[in-house]
Amino acid sequence: MSVYQTLIPLNFLAVGLGAMLGAWARWLVSLWLNTGSWPWGTLAANLIGGYLVGLVLALVAGHPEWPAWVRLGAITGFMGGLTTFSTFSAETVAMLERGAYAGALGYAGISLIGSLLLTGLGLATVSLLR
Repeated sequence: MSVYQTLIPLNFLAVGLGAMLGAWARWLVSLWLNTGSWPWGTLAANLIGGYLVGLVLALVAGHPEWPAWVRLGAITGFMGGLTTFSTFSAETVAMLERGAYAGALGYAGISLIGSLLLTGLGLATVSLLR
């Protein structure tokens, strides 16, 4: 698909609406879980997003007939709004600045390894259900 085929209004709308819903979901999870000095909300949003992106990638791959806006809205939009590398980075650096080196290392490790494992689990879930 060429860039000109991708730049259609429905794709813009799908990405925008997906991003809005994903960002709202992340904000609500953060309000609920970020109550202490450890960023549980961001961690939860990133881990949930890792699992969901695995599910959606597998579903979309199994349905090549689905229009591009489905993938764009779900993955680029919603998952892009739900997950956040920039907030993860800022929170990790803030932990380092406070001298919480073990916490920062644990948070970074759990975030990275957990997201990768959960993405794989999402892919595997769809395979098992087929």
